[in-house]
Amino acid sequence: MTSTDMAGRDRRTRYDERMFALMNNREGAPLYATAARRRAAVTVHVSLTAASVATGIALYVTDVSWLAYVLLALILPWCVATGLINGATRGLLELRTHVLDERQLAERDRVRARAHRLTTYLLACAVVGAAACDLTGQVEAKDLLIPVLVAVLVTHWLMPMWVAGLAVRDEPAPEEGELGPDGG
Repeated sequence: MTSTDMAGRDRRTRYDERMFALMNNREGAPLYATAARRRAAVTVHVSLTAASVATGIALYVTDVSWLAYVLLALILPWCVATGLINGATRGLLELRTHVLDERQLAERDRVRARAHRLTTYLLACAVVGAAACDLTGQVEAKDLLIPVLVAVLVTHWLMPMWVAGLAVRDEPAPEEGELGPDGG
């Protein structure tokens, strides 16, 4: 460990320690122990996010007040799915830089770079789609502005977590005499 690493470790606060312990709590590990389960958690999270954004946009565009209750009902499962992804990634994107080791920092950089590329493609598609709708007269660009901006903003915000959730590798099998993440 270099002197810079030592100094960084000394800067850990109680908040850092609590977040590290929370993100590395293995009690929920069986829920994301396999790649298929992690893909399912990310898929559920993407679906809940899309439903929440669509509901929020519909609430903004219309005067249907019961949509607010739908939006509230989507929040709890969305938070649970977020927790599963954060647990699977061991807080890769949630922990402060000085709490992560070099391998985790490199992985976080890779995840952010991949998410950035994907978001750039999404932005390009949004621009082309909005322009096509405007040019063909299907929908005016001003009517698309808020919904498209909200959808792209939310996707930009969450894409790194989705990419990290899909990129996590399975834990190595426990050696003889050790307990696995599910206690077995």
